[in-house]
Amino acid sequence: MPNSSSVTSVKVWGWTFSTFLLVTYLLCIGFGLVAPDQMHMHRAWAPLLPGFEWLTLTGFLAGAVGSFLYGWYAAFLLVPLYNFFSQRAG
Repeated sequence: MPNSSSVTSVKVWGWTFSTFLLVTYLLCIGFGLVAPDQMHMHRAWAPLLPGFEWLTLTGFLAGAVGSFLYGWYAAFLLVPLYNFFSQRAG
């Protein structure tokens, strides 16, 4: 059973990663709206975010939710790995 500090770490890092990826996604969408077509980032997002479509409401929401969930995925995977290796090293 994980101790309370590792659970807190997962929560903190989950929110951190998720917020970071969501803000990055929103900045890329904003950039795509003002940049020339050959510089759009939507070609990079489409294969990574299931349901993402450029300039549709459902595609935008799918990308936002997917970005947010990827942050939690990273936290649930990376924080326990870090805690495990940190305890073994020290």
